[in-house]
Amino acid sequence: MAFRPDEIAFMRQADLGRLATVGPDGSPQVSPVGFAYNEQLGTIDISGYRMSRSRKYRNIIHNNRVAFVVDDIPSRAPWRVRCLEIRGTAQPAVSPAARGAAGDELDTAIIRITPGRIISFGIDDPDTDPHLLAADNRDV
Repeated sequence: MAFRPDEIAFMRQADLGRLATVGPDGSPQVSPVGFAYNEQLGTIDISGYRMSRSRKYRNIIHNNRVAFVVDDIPSRAPWRVRCLEIRGTAQPAVSPAARGAAGDELDTAIIRITPGRIISFGIDDPDTDPHLLAADNRDV
């Protein structure tokens, strides 16, 4: 398993992530996205309205290298941040249609991220002074 239990729990409690893709001209694009951890495949699945027509979706067809970040600030006094960065590859995939809040169908197209590198910070150790924490970097 690529993700550690504390990282999976962190992703499950998060509302948003940020997906970075590369456009055809080489320029970066970052988008806030909803996501789900796919336990069966060990992937991150990103879905949304009109996904198949979005710039991020078209970008991954052209260049499948992506970065995905989930982060938060659980405390400001003392200052404490938590971050999970996933670098890897993305592919277009299909998921069963979901119902939106107004009954609208979500696009069945999704972006599926397969991790290649995971960088985790502040997720597994809530007790250590934040300035003494070190990032956990690993290839998977």
